[in-house]
Amino acid sequence: MDRAAFLQTFEEYHQPLFRFAYRLTGSVADAEDVVQECFLELLRPGCAYDPERTAARTYLFGVVRNQSLKLLAKRDIGGEHDAEADEKSSPEHELLTAECGDVVARAVLRLPETQREVLLLAHYEQMALAEIAGIVGIEITAVKSRLQRARSALKGMLAAYAPELEGRK
Repeated sequence: MDRAAFLQTFEEYHQPLFRFAYRLTGSVADAEDVVQECFLELLRPGCAYDPERTAARTYLFGVVRNQSLKLLAKRDIGGEHDAEADEKSSPEHELLTAECGDVVARAVLRLPETQREVLLLAHYEQMALAEIAGIVGIEITAVKSRLQRARSALKGMLAAYAPELEGRK
């Protein structure tokens, strides 16, 4: 990839990739590392990206997904303690950050990884189901199923913030 093409790709995809990585990992520092590694991958000799086989967006989101999952697995295996997550779950922090955006973001982070990544790609990155299926490596029916389960789980987690909507389907 030549310099101009790389810079254009970086400019176009950096922010959406960062948002996706951040929402998957829950950490600004981890998201920055993941996105940096994603773009470095494009510059490495022998890079697996083939523009004739897949769109740049699909490839890049797939790399960010894989890097994020590796990082989360490493964090789980290493037993790293996340003080930031502890702080977010304290009652004091809940009272101070009861704004809707924060509550929703925490609810999304509590979803299982398989549901969270599909939800993030569909709602926040506004990707088509077929594109999500390509990134995650599953069938479209599985994407639909995971998306439905994620929405249902979020509805349950957020019901206390909108009790008047609880009876609605």
